[in-house]
Amino acid sequence: MNMLVPFVNLQAQYNSIKSEIDDAIALVISQSAFIGGSGNSFVVNFENSFSNYIGIKHCIGCANGTDSLEILLKSYGIGIGDEVIVPALSWISTSEAVSNVGAKPIFVDIHPGYYTIDVKKIEEKISFRTKAIIPVHLYGLPAEMDEIISIAKKNRLIIIEDCAQAHGAEYKGKKIGTLGDAASFSFYPGKNLGAYGDAGCIVTNDDKISELCRMIANHGQIKKHQHTIEGRNSRLDGIQASVLTVKLKYLDTWNNKRIQNAELYKKKLMERSFMLQQGPDYSKHVYHIFSLLTEKRDEVLSFLRKKNIHATVHYPVALPFLEAYKQYGFFKNDFPVSFHVASNVISLPMYPELSSHEIDYIVSSLPLNTL
Repeated sequence: MNMLVPFVNLQAQYNSIKSEIDDAIALVISQSAFIGGSGNSFVVNFENSFSNYIGIKHCIGCANGTDSLEILLKSYGIGIGDEVIVPALSWISTSEAVSNVGAKPIFVDIHPGYYTIDVKKIEEKISFRTKAIIPVHLYGLPAEMDEIISIAKKNRLIIIEDCAQAHGAEYKGKKIGTLGDAASFSFYPGKNLGAYGDAGCIVTNDDKISELCRMIANHGQIKKHQHTIEGRNSRLDGIQASVLTVKLKYLDTWNNKRIQNAELYKKKLMERSFMLQQGPDYSKHVYHIFSLLTEKRDEVLSFLRKKNIHATVHYPVALPFLEAYKQYGFFKNDFPVSFHVASNVISLPMYPELSSHEIDYIVSSLPLNTL
């Protein structure tokens, strides 16, 4: 008999901490503390808790991860005529944020084993217009930050880490989000640390950038009705902040379970002919996504669907080949690794509550000949 295995299981997570979540939400409602801002104690509490967890001075809550990237780019004065280095494989928010502030995303191919930006190919894309690099810690694996920091210093570039998939990940013992000039986080519900709606934040040690980001996110004001600049409406709300505060206490435990599940997957997949994402020993991969490559993707997905296993694809088209960027006229040979990975990648179910029995079922449902 087929077993139903969802791609994520947010209901199981909620059930495990139901009373804490329900109490936290009820408290927000009892105080009508719905809209974020400096007067919302629930938002302030989460910002302080998350900055302490990351080990960084400032955390600024905002409406979503995409906004956090755009707000950071604006806070650094990046706009029309500027260029920003981004990896060719990511969710569109990474490059979309660059375009939305008037700058141009400059795509760089990915490392063939890590799938993060290929540091050996960055400098050839830098011009006098380049102002920043946005490394993405893809699937939960930190990008190669030492090399990126060296390149940025040499070329006087800002580093904005895109940490949307890597809450709690570490690079050489340091939490991601603390390695660049500033960082963006998404708290989309399916993330390792997820809200119950859209939410995001910015983290930085820079006092000036922190204040500017907070102003931009709140209509250009620090105090109500004192609009120093024109900003936008991008505030973390009280309910999402309260949910995230509860969940943050469990993040390390949940990440450790993801890592255990990933190791079990790897062990059981040794007899199958799949390519798996690699990673250096000095990086802590938190497996937001557990991926594999197969040239028979449609066949494998069909096998899994027939077994009620909800696998999916992150991401089926690399950024340079999306319709949104057709004006650049890229060919697959311009970004061969990104094209190959996007054409062959599959994401298997991955969440802390995934059982060893379910992993056994998933692996046993995969076809033997996949190359």
